[in-house]
Amino acid sequence: MTTETTAGTPQTRPQSSLSVAAAKNLASTTKSAPQMQEISNRWLLRALPWVEVSGGTYRVNRRLSYAVGRGRVSFAQTGRRISVVAPSLREVPVLRDFEDDAVLAELAGRFVQRDFSAGELLIEQGRDIDEVYLVAHGKVDKIGTGKYGDDTVLGTFADGDHIGDEALLIEDRRWPYSVKAATSGTVMVLSWPSFQELVDRSEALREQILGFVADAQLPQNRKGEAEIDLSAGHEGEYDLPTAFVDYELSPREYELSVAQTVLRVHSRVADLYNKPMNQTEHQLRLTIEALRERQEHELVNNPEFGLLANTDHSQRIHTHSGPPTPDDMDELLCRRRSTKFYLAHPQAIAAFGRECNRRGLYPETVQVDGKTVPTWRGVPIYTCNKIPVVNGSTSILAMRVGDDNQGVIGLRPGTLPDEVEPGLNVRFMGIDEKAVISYLVTAYYSAAILVPDAIGVLENVDVANWHD
Repeated sequence: MTTETTAGTPQTRPQSSLSVAAAKNLASTTKSAPQMQEISNRWLLRALPWVEVSGGTYRVNRRLSYAVGRGRVSFAQTGRRISVVAPSLREVPVLRDFEDDAVLAELAGRFVQRDFSAGELLIEQGRDIDEVYLVAHGKVDKIGTGKYGDDTVLGTFADGDHIGDEALLIEDRRWPYSVKAATSGTVMVLSWPSFQELVDRSEALREQILGFVADAQLPQNRKGEAEIDLSAGHEGEYDLPTAFVDYELSPREYELSVAQTVLRVHSRVADLYNKPMNQTEHQLRLTIEALRERQEHELVNNPEFGLLANTDHSQRIHTHSGPPTPDDMDELLCRRRSTKFYLAHPQAIAAFGRECNRRGLYPETVQVDGKTVPTWRGVPIYTCNKIPVVNGSTSILAMRVGDDNQGVIGLRPGTLPDEVEPGLNVRFMGIDEKAVISYLVTAYYSAAILVPDAIGVLENVDVANWHD
């Protein structure tokens, strides 16, 4: 029946055709497979070369190195008051592996908070080194003198970096560079007399420093590895030097990590509602997608083996002005040979595009696996939404890959029981008394950085600033 209105009076007349609602009961609806918004391109999983690991552990053997890596010191803040987290002082090379927590706590308590403003000169080149600085917040530039007497920016220090501890290895104890604030911020300052007084009282700290200085004086190449004595350009019967290549006695070992879940499907669903689409297959498909997303997140962010946390400090650089400029990308690129790709959050790629537009630059694109990917200097820039964006700031990674190229590699096991994809298996766990079928879905993975310069990170990438 249908209803019409004539002269303000509703009238009813018989329905002349089948209604759409009734017709749907007899129609065969066309439907999609179950969709999932979380699925991303997962370029990192696709671009990493994967090495099969037997025994669940991969050992990275390297030449013996005397150079101790520099890490980031941590800070605690209460209101406007900032204090040094004592155990994190072990990130300063001279204190690496120092075991006396009480001495570290006293040392941390001797740092004094000092605020600075943009443009302020914190350190003047040529003056005596009488203080050690820890950058708690903000960014400062390391400035040297160029060939023709002009100022040259040699690098940038930011949150957690330390300045002045190298005085232990400088004979004249004078600053070889100046330090000028690029932004406002806060440094924690320790005077050398205060440090020396603690050294005089602590035999353990004194021995730690002497051991550090002794190691630094051993012959080593520019990468800090034990030098191999060679001779070149000699003539006649020359006594050739003897040499051998020493190895690290305690090389790092990477154990495979795991991501797991138990998928539960009621037997009634699996038996009766599996056409035209198999419910169990689609449940597994989406579960595997979620595991792969978590796998990529862990490869980027895990504190034990994640690429962000395990990049060597010497391979971390800061942006010069905040947004990622072509100059910053060039600086990141030049720090390693054979860079295979950049990895960046989509917002960072958009910010880089804006900086290119401001300069009238138009980066080329390439086709990778049927997808259009932007490039810089011919190196693809892959998206990765697992790289965190915190308060409008993120990071961009650049890496060389492959075990034959001393690069970054992914790790996974060989063939697994009930394997459905490399490194991932699905195992039937049984049916409980409620007729619910359970499947254990597991992914095993890790990543290894074979040598420190295989990967670099551009930090403090500002993606929230828009310039006119």
